[in-house]
Formats: sequence, structure tokens, C-alpha cells
Amino acid sequence: MTKKAATGTEKTQRAGRNEKAAPAKKSAPVKKAAAANAKQPAAAKKSASAKKTAPARKSPSAKKTAPVKKQAPAKKPVVAPKKAAAAVEGVAPAKTVAAQPPRGESRTALVRRARRIDRELAEVYPYAHPELDFENPFQLVVATVLSAQTTDLRVNQTTPALFAKYPTPEDLAAANPEEVEEILRPTGFFRAKTKSVIGLSKVLAEDFGGEVPGRLEDLVKLPGVGRKTAFVVLGNAFGRPGITVDTHFQRLVRRWRWTEATDPDKIEAAVGALFPKSDWTDLSHHVIWHGRRICHARKPACGACPVAPLCPAYGEGETDPEKAEKLLKYEKGGFPGQRLNPPRSYLEAGGKPAPPLGAG
Repeated sequence: MTKKAATGTEKTQRAGRNEKAAPAKKSAPVKKAAAANAKQPAAAKKSASAKKTAPARKSPSAKKTAPVKKQAPAKKPVVAPKKAAAAVEGVAPAKTVAAQPPRGESRTALVRRARRIDRELAEVYPYAHPELDFENPFQLVVATVLSAQTTDLRVNQTTPALFAKYPTPEDLAAANPEEVEEILRPTGFFRAKTKSVIGLSKVLAEDFGGEVPGRLEDLVKLPGVGRKTAFVVLGNAFGRPGITVDTHFQRLVRRWRWTEATDPDKIEAAVGALFPKSDWTDLSHHVIWHGRRICHARKPACGACPVAPLCPAYGEGETDPEKAEKLLKYEKGGFPGQRLNPPRSYLEAGGKPAPPLGAG
């Protein structure tokens, strides 16, 4: 046999052995595959456990976010109390009120909501009136100037002695400042107030014949008289509509989102545009009375508020009806009012006159 033939025979024999060995090599991968398959469940279990443990890793962050989720109820709509909701016609007792004003509230919707609030307040305070005692325009303008930085009650307890001694502008214009200061001392800032009331009395006596003018442009020329005081006088002494933007009025119209303005003149313009001019004076009384009795600055009695379903700020104060009822003031809480001589309508509604100075 030649070398080439031997070589060929050896190659053939090796090829045959390789072909016979091939199945054995292929069986090895099968065993490996089987082993791999056997390992896969374990891997799957590990992966499953890994997946299960993944949330465990996320759980710390979830726990961290838990306080945020707990705070969520504060952002959810607050349910108005049944008592307050029932006071509004057509509103279900369980009506919810958003803690924030509706986004994109249209102008028409704002006007309707504002006017509805005023109608509801008119039913709650049908006897609303200026809470300063007065018998004529002169007494009203003086009392309104004195009411700055004090209560109407304190003014009403002070003015009887003042007007008994100085009944006319001419009398007060010629008064001894020291004597007037002594009378006005209980109202606070008595020196500045004495200067104002004597000064406006002199202007009335010299420029207006001792009569209080019935025009805004004339009233604001008097010492100590601004637009707020002028509108009080125009609306309640002359029957000419005006909006009185005092501290209560400012607070409530912002809570109701009628305006975001803080300047009194801008508030007056913004709110005035929501109502007919003929409603301005009564609107002022309704808002101010509500602010003094229920919608307080620090602790509003939300649970006893008749306009709660219409108020975007519902929930800022006490929402429990029983606790809220204890926060009510004046006739709503069973206490005396601010006027020593209130109108008959107020007394017939259960209101009580205020005590004179020194009586309580």
C-alpha cells in the first residue's frame, strides 16, 4: 500500500470515528441543555425573587412618598356641612366644595356665583344696616371718621357725649380741642381724630353752609374723609349707591375669589363690575356683617356658613358645625350687637342693643 493510500485510509477511518463520535458530542449539549433547563427554574425562581425584591428596594422610596399620599386629603374637595349646604336653595346637603377656585372660571360664572352669594347673605341678614348710631349726615360722617382703628361699638358708646355737647358742625368747629380729645379718648388715636372732626366741621361750616354735601368729590375734600367714609355717608345718609371697602370686605371678596386685588380702589372697581349699581350699598352691608359674625379673619366658622357650598376657601376655618357655632358673634351667637339704638327690624329678629359706655 502506498503512503498516499494509507494516508487516505487513515483520514477515512478518522472521519468515520468522528461521525460515530458526533452523536456523543451532540448528546453532551442535550445533557447541558437538560441541565440548563433544570437550572432555568432555579434562575426563574431567582429572577422571580429578584422581581419580588425589586419592590422591596423601591419600598423605601414608597415609604418616603407615603407622607405625600397622607397629605392628599387636604387637596381633595372638602365636603360642605349639611347645615350650611341646606341653607342654599337647590344645593344638595352633601355637595362638595373645591378648596381652590375652579380653574378657568368664566366671567359669566363668576358673576353668577357672586350674585348668588349676595342673595344668600340677604336672606341671612335681612336686617343688615350700618352699625354706627346716627341721626343725620353730620353725625354719620363724624362717627365714620372716628371708627378708624376701633370698633363701631366703641364709637357708638362715645358719640352720645360728643353730640350732646356739639350737636352741629358750627359747634364742633368752635370746640376746645382738649375737651374734644378727652371725650374721644376711648376710641384711640384721639388726638388725630380730634383734629379731623374739628377740621371737617370747619370746612362744612365755612364752605357748605353747615351741611354735609351729597357728592363724592365734595366729601373726599373733608379732613379725614376718604372714599370708604364717603361711600358710607352717600349710601346710608343720602341713598346713593356705594361700595364700602373696609377690612372685612377686603378679606371676604378675596376668599371668594371675586378679585385678587389688594388695593381698596381696585377692589371697589372689580367688585362693582360684578353687581348692578343699585345693589352696592346693601352688598356692602351683607359682606361686612358676614365678616363680623361668621367669616372671621383668624378663625372663620366654616361649619356654620350659609354660603359654604359657594366658597372656594371653605375649610380654612372650623368645619365641625357644633364647634363652628361657638365661634359666631353678635346676634348669631346670642350676644348684643354694636348699636345702642339699633333699627326695629334688628330687634325683631332677636338682636340685642349694645350697652352704653361703662355698662359692660
